[in-house]
Amino acid sequence: MARMSFLSFLLFCLTSVAHGNKANKHKPWIETEYQGIVMENDNTVLLNPPLFALDKDAPLHYAGEICGFRVHNGAGGSGSAQFEAVVLDRSTGEGLVRSKEPLDCESQKEHSFTIQAYDCGEGPDGSNSKKSHKATVHVRVNDVNEFSPVFVERRYEASVPEGRLFDRIVRVEAVDADCSPQYSQICFYDIITPNVPFTIDNDGNIKNTEPLDSKRQRVHSFWVTAFDCGKNRAQADAQVIVTVKPSCKPGWIGWTKRIEYTPGSGSIPLFPNLHLETCEETVWNIQATVELQTGHIGKGCDRDSYSDRSVRRLCGAVRGEVDLLPPPSPATNWTAALPTLPSSDSSLVFSFNGSTHVAVVPDSVASAVSGDHFTLQLWMRRGGASAQPPANQARGTRKEEETIVCSTVKNDDSYSHYSLSVHGCRLSLFYWPDVSAARPVKFLWKLEQVCDSEWHHLSLSVQFPSVTLYVDGVTFDPALIHDNGAIPNPAPHQRLVIGACWEPEEKPKDIVNNTMPESKDTGKFVSGYKGLLSGVTVRPGNVEPHSVVECLYACREGLDFGDLETLGSGMKVHVNPSQSVLVLEGDDIESFNRAVQQVTYRNSLRFATPGVRPLKLTTSLRCFSEESCLSLRQLEGYLVVLQPDAPQISLSGVGPHLARPAAEFEGPQGVPLFPELRIVCSLSHAVNTAAQGMEGGALMSDAVAHTLDGCEVQPLGEELNPEREELLVDMEALRERGLDIINTTAYIAITGAESISVYEDVLRSIRYRLAKGSARFERRFRLSCSEMNGRYTSNELTLEVNFLHSLDSLYHPSHLLASQQQFLHPSHHTGELSGHTLPNPHRNSVVPGAATVIIMVCVGFLVVMVILGVFRIRSIHRRGEGARGGGKEGSNQWDDSALTIIVNPMETYENRMGIATDIEGECDDEEEVVDSPDDTSDDQRIIIKKEGRDSAPRRY
Repeated sequence: MARMSFLSFLLFCLTSVAHGNKANKHKPWIETEYQGIVMENDNTVLLNPPLFALDKDAPLHYAGEICGFRVHNGAGGSGSAQFEAVVLDRSTGEGLVRSKEPLDCESQKEHSFTIQAYDCGEGPDGSNSKKSHKATVHVRVNDVNEFSPVFVERRYEASVPEGRLFDRIVRVEAVDADCSPQYSQICFYDIITPNVPFTIDNDGNIKNTEPLDSKRQRVHSFWVTAFDCGKNRAQADAQVIVTVKPSCKPGWIGWTKRIEYTPGSGSIPLFPNLHLETCEETVWNIQATVELQTGHIGKGCDRDSYSDRSVRRLCGAVRGEVDLLPPPSPATNWTAALPTLPSSDSSLVFSFNGSTHVAVVPDSVASAVSGDHFTLQLWMRRGGASAQPPANQARGTRKEEETIVCSTVKNDDSYSHYSLSVHGCRLSLFYWPDVSAARPVKFLWKLEQVCDSEWHHLSLSVQFPSVTLYVDGVTFDPALIHDNGAIPNPAPHQRLVIGACWEPEEKPKDIVNNTMPESKDTGKFVSGYKGLLSGVTVRPGNVEPHSVVECLYACREGLDFGDLETLGSGMKVHVNPSQSVLVLEGDDIESFNRAVQQVTYRNSLRFATPGVRPLKLTTSLRCFSEESCLSLRQLEGYLVVLQPDAPQISLSGVGPHLARPAAEFEGPQGVPLFPELRIVCSLSHAVNTAAQGMEGGALMSDAVAHTLDGCEVQPLGEELNPEREELLVDMEALRERGLDIINTTAYIAITGAESISVYEDVLRSIRYRLAKGSARFERRFRLSCSEMNGRYTSNELTLEVNFLHSLDSLYHPSHLLASQQQFLHPSHHTGELSGHTLPNPHRNSVVPGAATVIIMVCVGFLVVMVILGVFRIRSIHRRGEGARGGGKEGSNQWDDSALTIIVNPMETYENRMGIATDIEGECDDEEEVVDSPDDTSDDQRIIIKKEGRDSAPRRY
């Protein structure tokens, strides 16, 4: 009975489960969006992600299975009429979307529709079936290269005059009916007729490769074909017919493609033998443009190779500028995170990306440049090192504003704010004299230099309300000055940012006593600058005169006109501010030819930057009959600036050794290291002063041609220990001469452009001082100098300093006095120490401290040897008396009557110092070492001398 009850209960549970399977509680689930691709020759749509419908009722039969998908029409009209979805696996919900018929990409490239999944309900009849949400499906039809290119015309004709090269004679065009860019674009054209003097580019432009001659061939006929990017060739080729017309051969005669310039030559004519031939064509206006490309030389052209600080001194600029982008160092670490780029003129170039590259100047530096009278100077290049200006940027349509410098500084009891920004081809200065007021001023300039992706120097002199802008040394007036009273007040917190501007998260609405709680001083950097910056400085106070600004940043090379007085009637000459473009205009051929021959190139730098400067000559003619007027091709050449004669900077006058008593080094003034230093700068040949005296040239004086800009003194080996030693420099003398110094334990660097005599005086005054008791045996230093910002360097002068220690405090035994005086007498060591700089000899002679210890040991050793010698002599004497009259044995005893014992206490020191006395050399043949018969265990060394013995000495 119990067994029957258990089976009944189990049957009841199974029946309950079976009835529960029929319940369909959940809807199927699919993705909300699918991306599909289908080829023109394939019906299967590849979906991403794959089509899978999931049902939480799984694994229940029917309720947990997917029975199908429904396709609904989309917004574009695609849907069930073109696509269908089928179930591949009901249990997993896997599905497939396919097109009902082949699709045509040329008719419609994309299709959109919706898809919906439904489960199998609660039984085979699909009762109580549930549907999923509708998912959007985007299908793109991939193109198949089914069409070939077709020429718009089957035949192309053109007529050209002979003897000239053309940029384009005729243009052919083919089209392709495929829908995709890969197959619809014409990738290239080809001339299939061999051996024709023509070429065709990928755009279908045909030009001649050599001047055409009507006498040789009047008509040229050839065939061209086209290929799309799928390498399908055109269905039919096109014919091109070019007719050559006899014509005159106008142009420039005497053009030299390569022109060489020797640095130091002043101005040289570029086209001394050039003249224009018009073939008797009547012209009423001639215009020639000579363009010298120097953008790849330094920062736009050849300028002074000295550092910015040195150039300011040479040009007489007012001192006191503050470098806002200094080289990274422990003291100037706010530029350490900025990436730098190499520069041909050795200057430091920083790169800004418009977002993360920002330099925040410390408040201690920012407070030093406060005030409403200041000069802001910088080098800038938009877009980076190899950027090209965008097509729309040149028209000033760029929308992003980029901030170069943004400053809020405290002036007494108020805060002033200014920011320098670029916006397209516009430069703007936003100035707020007092942030508590609501009347800021904005100065605006429209400049092509801002958006040409070239290096330019900007000098902004502010004497509010007056503002003066210099670009490459040329003055520009503001194009617009207007009031921006609606702009919110900046936060009254001191902050100087390079490369962006700081924007607080919450704009202060009420400013009380020009203060704001520190908790609100949070925000972000906005309006980031994208480009390169170098030499960003601010100098508070009066502005620089125009002559100084022009000297600082004007190009030292460029185009010029030899003699304006030789210009003929009606001739005009115009040179742009950077002297890279010269324009000649006139109406008379003869006067024009004479003027062209007066165009010169000048470079006032004695050590000009060598390299190639591309040169172009563009000519336009205006005739009374515009239809038959001549057109001249652009001439291209290059100017080669040869390598200048490198100056030989020679440092001399300092011996390789400097020996002084240690007491002198320990004195308050120390010892001069280079008291007789001589610096000589020479060239391989003399400067051509006659060429320099030409019109437009520059006379290079010795002071400019031989100007050093840096010297460095470096200790070799370990660095200086500030607690024991130091190098002393006259800081007051450096300041008077305007020189800068970097004084570290690793080196001393003196920088600044100055004459050789000034550097000699400064270097001769450098002293080396030691603390009491810190002297050792030697110390080595290395001296080197450079010119033209490190471009030319001198020889490296190495100096070894020896410290001599006094022996006055030592006790000298009477029997050692003679040998010590012989060792210390200067006459015995003149040859060995000829390279040293020694003081005059005197009675208080000195030797190194280590020798003092050796002498004391030797004195003790001498006492032992004397006692031992006396004992040995007495012992031998006793044996002699005991054996006297003993016959043969007595006659064999050693005769020591002529025995002399010589002990040299300075031998160890002489071996250490490499000094050998003459006395030792004379006595080498007479020395002999004898073993003690009484004490064979004694390992002391005894040098003995015996008369009449020629044997070599031995040592024990």
